[in-house]
Amino acid sequence: MEARLQLRVQRYGWDRAAEHYERGWREPLFPAQDLLFKMGHLEPGFRVLDIACGTGLVALRAARFVAPHGRVIGVDISDQMVERANELAASSGLPNVSFYRMEAEQLDCVDDYFDVAYDSLGLMYVPDPGRAVEEMHRVIRPGGRAVTAVWGARNHCGWAEIFPIVDSRVKTEVCPLFFQLGTGNSLAELYRAVGFREVMSRRIQTTLHYRSASEALNAVFAGGPVALAYARFDEQTREAAHAEYLQSIEPYRKGTEYHIPGEFVVVGGRKGRKR
Repeated sequence: MEARLQLRVQRYGWDRAAEHYERGWREPLFPAQDLLFKMGHLEPGFRVLDIACGTGLVALRAARFVAPHGRVIGVDISDQMVERANELAASSGLPNVSFYRMEAEQLDCVDDYFDVAYDSLGLMYVPDPGRAVEEMHRVIRPGGRAVTAVWGARNHCGWAEIFPIVDSRVKTEVCPLFFQLGTGNSLAELYRAVGFREVMSRRIQTTLHYRSASEALNAVFAGGPVALAYARFDEQTREAAHAEYLQSIEPYRKGTEYHIPGEFVVVGGRKGRKR
């Protein structure tokens, strides 16, 4: 898919998902976010950038940690995600965080400014992940850190059938290389290629808990990357897609609940100091 078209699909797709995103993904993403913070070595007073910030799940936590003198900026390609994140920041009484619409591959930020840059589960969606990691490297100060989380290997993510299920009904190509960065050492190698030092990689297993079939369906269809395609389904198509997806996660059902396996890969690195 041509890069600009892919970006438009991502932008409007996540606009669609914004209303449902937190309800479906806040708790399942905690393990990856906890590891992000651990590897980022945040300190009070730091300047932090959260790329592909969504509704601010990482940025709002970081803002509390670096307060009162630290500053957090969250950026996302989706207007609706940014709007929702700013609303949450205001309601949380956090004056040291703000959100803007921005592309990960073209950050409107000065060089060598941030102490830490995060990208939590956004890098899989950009047309050129290498360029996005280069931009992270550019905007952090010498000695600063960047940390990125992606989903792991496809066969370790029990929800992965959502992509062929949707693509068989509406061809989207929304995430043609979704699991590539979580395979082997791909993400760590990307970090090293753009100049990061002291690169560390962690692979962790997790479980996505949903209390009902409706919760599990809402998360992946309405609150995830296929939301734009899903919005084009008529009622009959939705019912068929729902049934097929529930069948794919049936092995993980316990009574009315679903305990779906997942995997994250989290990679961090330090920007070298200037001589």
